Amino acid sequence: MQRAIDSNNLKDALKYSAQMLSELRTSKLSPHKYYDLYMRAFDELRKLEIFFMEETRRGCSVIELYELVQHAGNILPRLYLLCTAGSVYIKTKEAPAKEILKDLVEMCRGIQHPLRGLFLRSYLAQISRDKLPDIGSEYEGDADTVSDAVEFVLLNFTEMNKLWVRMQHQGPARDKEKRDKERSELRDLVGKNLHVLSQLEGVDLDMYRDIVLPRVLEQTVNCRDEIAQYYLMDCIIQVFPDEYHLQTLDVLLGACPKLQPSVDIMTVLSRLMERLSNYAALNAEVLPYFLQVEAFSKLNNAIGKVIEAQEDMPILSAVTLYSSLLKFTLHVHPDRLDYADQVLGSCIKQLSGKGKIDDTRATKEIVSLLSAPLEKYNDVVTALKLTNYPLVMEYLDNETKRVMATVIIRSIMKNNTRIATAEKVEALLELIKGLINDSDEPQGVEVDEDDFEEEQNSVARLIHMLYNDDTEEMFKIISILKTHFLTGGPKRLKFTIPPLVVSALKLIRRLPVEGDNPFGKEASVSATKIFQFLNQIIEAVPNVPSPDLAFRLYLQCAEAANKCDEEPIAYEFFTQAYILYEEEISDSKAQVTALHLIIGTLQRMHVFGVENRDTLTHKATGYSAKLLKKPDQCRAVYACSHLFWLEDHETIHDGERVLLCLKRALKIANSAQQMASTARGSTGSVTLFIEILNKYLYFYEKGIPQITVESVESLIQLIKNEESITSDPSAESFFASTLRFMEFQKQKGGAISDRYEEIKV
Repeated sequence: MQRAIDSNNLKDALKYSAQMLSELRTSKLSPHKYYDLYMRAFDELRKLEIFFMEETRRGCSVIELYELVQHAGNILPRLYLLCTAGSVYIKTKEAPAKEILKDLVEMCRGIQHPLRGLFLRSYLAQISRDKLPDIGSEYEGDADTVSDAVEFVLLNFTEMNKLWVRMQHQGPARDKEKRDKERSELRDLVGKNLHVLSQLEGVDLDMYRDIVLPRVLEQTVNCRDEIAQYYLMDCIIQVFPDEYHLQTLDVLLGACPKLQPSVDIMTVLSRLMERLSNYAALNAEVLPYFLQVEAFSKLNNAIGKVIEAQEDMPILSAVTLYSSLLKFTLHVHPDRLDYADQVLGSCIKQLSGKGKIDDTRATKEIVSLLSAPLEKYNDVVTALKLTNYPLVMEYLDNETKRVMATVIIRSIMKNNTRIATAEKVEALLELIKGLINDSDEPQGVEVDEDDFEEEQNSVARLIHMLYNDDTEEMFKIISILKTHFLTGGPKRLKFTIPPLVVSALKLIRRLPVEGDNPFGKEASVSATKIFQFLNQIIEAVPNVPSPDLAFRLYLQCAEAANKCDEEPIAYEFFTQAYILYEEEISDSKAQVTALHLIIGTLQRMHVFGVENRDTLTHKATGYSAKLLKKPDQCRAVYACSHLFWLEDHETIHDGERVLLCLKRALKIANSAQQMASTARGSTGSVTLFIEILNKYLYFYEKGIPQITVESVESLIQLIKNEESITSDPSAESFFASTLRFMEFQKQKGGAISDRYEEIKV
């Protein structure tokens, strides 16, 4: 054929081209291999078309050429040549384009074999796409209009789709899956027609609405083929402008319930809503049109009809549809919370009667559905206004409820959202009850401890986001929290009670002092009332058991009562702390830590009268002497010395008791050293003596008359005489630092310098 073209031999070119095209008559090739063969033939036909065009320029009549190619012996080569000659015929403009196109599309009916006919019509579509009489096209004229171009493309599309659908019946039933795969590979041949239609300038909204869309949907619905219907619906959505979809939404959606039940309509509608959402996001001026055409109502009704028509639709598909609709609503109508709530209500209607959802993918989609409002508004308070929101959560299993609750809390923390009313707090706790209540958890199911801790820590952080400037409303909030936490199971209390106590203590600080409050203790929220509240919640903690935690909380509350000048309440909290120390804290290390906390807290208390303070300090010093290890006893006893001399309280200046504590500490330190010598054969460390020396220096500096120069000097001499100080580098360094401090104080100048000058080292 190429040699004939090179020698300008038309007759031989037609002869050999027909022989070449006869290869396309084969039925032995798979669609994939046939496509490769077709592409090779297509390349050769492009050369033949150029040759035909040159022949017409050399004087050959295009009409005769059009007739001549029809003499080919076999119909398939004849029609390929006819299409090639027809392309040249249109280019010469010797006849109206519509007449030639109509003739070609009708002649192609002669091939009814699905595969061969599909590729023949694909060739016709390919060579004619730049020769359609479109607006602004060189082929547009009085006799040729865009309507003719649309009619041609629609007719070719219809016939191609029929051939494509018929491919499923070619061959034995056992190969159906293979044929479906092969058909899917050829779908773009059919879809190119729709792409051509979308590129025509003359296809405006009116023509699309009145002609193109109804014809395409008619063919889509009538073909009754799952693969074709899914692909064509998706193709319509992807190739035509979003504006057209918006204006013809009712027509497009009306076809959805008529599709085969096996069609993945979920994906089709989801993509449609996604495109419309993006359209609205990129063009704010089109938002009024969405309201004008009632896009939300039409989509909501269409989804309902589709679900109703497909009785066996999986719950995953239904939830996914409503999830897509909710995302569409939040993007297009963010101010219409009633729309979002309506979507959730429709979703509940589909979930009703199904119980807990056990499909993993469906539960993930529900989580996505519930997360959408949080991601859009970045405000849980807005989500709390959706009345159907908590109802949807009821269909999640317990584990997924915890996941969703964690998502909600993360949203609050990320966006620093403040929940300010008791009503909203109640609604929020209802949403996250999977984290604060274990009554719904199945018995015997082990929860990963790390996950549980992380969840409860997130709840603890959440408590600090629940805040109101009004003290009465804030008290209501912490009262609601108390109710939920105390009924949520004991294992959670050690995580949730401390932040609740802190929140209540913050509230106490914000209360007006009694003189500034005209209602005094008769006010609805008073310090006394909050302290009673604190006592009630801390009482629950030892049952966890977490006595150490309850102990610390009692001391914190006692300090808060001290600042409010509530002596009886402070004394009661201290009493509870002492009871826990005596009855619940048995570990020696825990006792040491607890005792130092008692001493430190008691030192800061100024509210107690002489009697109450003596009682508490006597108990503390008594506990010190009963510790197991001698070094611990020594350190606790000398720490007690601070309880008898408070610099800013002249009423608590008891130098005799300070000296007594320090002497007792020295005695215990000496006893500890003797025990070490007896048990280990060494004199033991002198660190305790150096620590006591530092206490002596502290009180000496404060001017306590009972701490004399002689007592300090004798203690320094005692330490120097100890042989073990040279064998203990840490003790030697500690003592050297103490001596350097004394020298520094001497050089400082002033009254303190004079006092230190009296000490001879």
